[in-house]
Amino acid sequence: MPQSDLTALSLEEKASLLSGGDFWSTRSLDRAGVRPVVLTDGPHGIRRQMKGADHLGFHASEPATCFPPAVAMASSWDPLLAARVGEAVGREARARGVGVVLGPGVNIKRSPLCGRNFEYFSEDPLLTGVLGAAFVRGLQKQGVGATVKHFAANNQETDRMRVSADVDERTLREIYLAAFERVVTEAVPAAVMSAYNRINGVPASENRWLLTDVLRTEWGFQGAVVSDWGGVGDRVAALAAGLDLQMPGPNDAHVAAVVDAVRRGDLDEALVDASARRVAALAELAVDEDPDASVPAEHHELARAAAADCVVLLKNDDRVLPLAGGVRLAVIGEFAAEPQFQGGGSSLVNATRVETPLDALKALGNPVTYAPGFSTAGEGDAAELREEALRTAREAEVAVVFAGLRGDTEGSDRDHLSLPPEQVALIREVASVAPRTVVVLATGGVVSLEEWHDDADAIVAGWLLGQAVGGALADVLSGAVNPSGRLAESIPLRLEDNPSYLTFPGEAGHVRYGEGVMVGYRHYESVGRAVRYPFGHGLSYTEFRTGEPVVDIDGDDTATVRVTVTNTGERAGKHVVQVYVATTAGRVRRPLRELRAFSKVELAPGESREVELRLGRRAFAYWDIEGSRWTVAPGRYTVQIAENASQVVAERTVTLTGDTDAVVLTLDSAIGDWFAHPVAGPMLQEALLAGATEEQRREHEANSDLMEMVASIPAGQYLHFPGVPVTADDLNQILEATR
Repeated sequence: MPQSDLTALSLEEKASLLSGGDFWSTRSLDRAGVRPVVLTDGPHGIRRQMKGADHLGFHASEPATCFPPAVAMASSWDPLLAARVGEAVGREARARGVGVVLGPGVNIKRSPLCGRNFEYFSEDPLLTGVLGAAFVRGLQKQGVGATVKHFAANNQETDRMRVSADVDERTLREIYLAAFERVVTEAVPAAVMSAYNRINGVPASENRWLLTDVLRTEWGFQGAVVSDWGGVGDRVAALAAGLDLQMPGPNDAHVAAVVDAVRRGDLDEALVDASARRVAALAELAVDEDPDASVPAEHHELARAAAADCVVLLKNDDRVLPLAGGVRLAVIGEFAAEPQFQGGGSSLVNATRVETPLDALKALGNPVTYAPGFSTAGEGDAAELREEALRTAREAEVAVVFAGLRGDTEGSDRDHLSLPPEQVALIREVASVAPRTVVVLATGGVVSLEEWHDDADAIVAGWLLGQAVGGALADVLSGAVNPSGRLAESIPLRLEDNPSYLTFPGEAGHVRYGEGVMVGYRHYESVGRAVRYPFGHGLSYTEFRTGEPVVDIDGDDTATVRVTVTNTGERAGKHVVQVYVATTAGRVRRPLRELRAFSKVELAPGESREVELRLGRRAFAYWDIEGSRWTVAPGRYTVQIAENASQVVAERTVTLTGDTDAVVLTLDSAIGDWFAHPVAGPMLQEALLAGATEEQRREHEANSDLMEMVASIPAGQYLHFPGVPVTADDLNQILEATR
């Protein structure tokens, strides 16, 4: 909106733009040329409601393609695929008259119990950020705005509207804000959605440090900050913090509160002006619905291809998969005929069609016999269902058991990782009578495999695969598609092994992120805790060989990695090159290794290809709380090529110059930090020994125990120790030399 138009508006008109016009649209202002823009849910498909409105998926929505949710897309490790899905979602949004899509969600999977994990990508911020940014770029190529959410530290559903996520700044920066930062700075989304929860006691929607200092000042975000639906308590405080648009609307009481605050002098009208401009700019994305548009048929085929690339083959003993042509199949489990392909809540999509695994497996031409085996609704006689399944399994050459969960939904968390007892019992009993048993899981997050893992010959993590779930699974099980998915989250042996176990979901209105940066595999690898399957794990029907990496240092704090990958098997396939960095450099505890780059490469049998991966400054950096900046400590860094977070196949150690001024000294800094500083240390030593004899100098150098005793004393207090021949003026002169 041009500035001249804005200045012509009254305070009341400007304030009115900052509240929604209805449940899904912004307000229009005809005399200023501001149209209403429709915002609607769409992390994995458009949920356009024409009649009835809600944000929990209760009312019906128009048909749309249901693509694989983020829990599945993350396992593809494929940003190009994420971008293609984003483009398709964008096309469907425009056709439905939707100008702004409420997605993607890039919150980190702190705990496997989070009920909304199916909407989020990973426990790792790099993987999350790269895929989220790719989706946003693809979506916005269609002229539709993306809304990255939920900003920030929204990692549970329990008490989500009130709970305070109590997180130290280093953990926020390295884990919980990093994906948002990448999406904002690299993909430039139209909007950012604030979270429901509090962060260190301050509601996210009223958190000026988060919404203005970090998001706008540091990251340069120019778009609109939108509230989650119903996520604003104090409208004036939220506006002062940097929240532009409150949804849903209308909310005349909050508009009046803003006007009154300006007139009382409690709120600067310039803040209203700035937010009004941003909301008006968002409204420029408004599009008219095409009444003749239909959902493109090719979007279903894209959904099928995407879903197949998301499947993770966890286990494949004796190569029971892929299924041989003509093999007699017992297809067992309710999820084969009634698949769980998405989660519940605001992201619920009215799919244009749904392929069932049962129908898709029958279409392969193999002899197939089906038995439901159990009922998630508790219908039928449980014993009879189980006996029918066992009879079917005995008569087959391979039993394929479809198991999973129905309850993954927004608004509630899980309290355990187990499959329902009747499904566990069925898997074990089928495995005891069938010659070979394959288990296919349909879940919105990880589940425990421990009660039945060793009974199954093969295990397939099917996650929630969208409306083409049936065809995608049949493609992978039959070998028409070689599985290339890799775990985006660790599968622990026990829930108790997860680093958030003792503090999730918190108590008395607070959840303490006591594990710090040691989230997911960072914790498991750092403490040597075994897992069932590590982050990054995934099998293929072919084999790959990784050559020795070449690491070129091309700056004080950057490097380039080159490695050759060869498909040594007999099938074409895709391999994910995973690059981790390990170091003990710096003044903070670092995880044993951290994912710093990855690339997915497709190779024909016998084909080799050199893969080049860039390691920028942030690949080696940590957040320095005292200096309030990203710091690369001088020292040694080991660049590791790994099959997964637990299995390193090759590595090279390099030395980086890093930040020679990494420590910012003050009089409150420990005297040990002064001595360790490359500039201040020698100067302080010289000041202490000024006028000392050679014998006194030797005694000083030999007295290391004394230095260890005083190392933690603040420099300003060290001056007052008897016999210290250094003054405050001396220290201030040294400080000047370090700047």
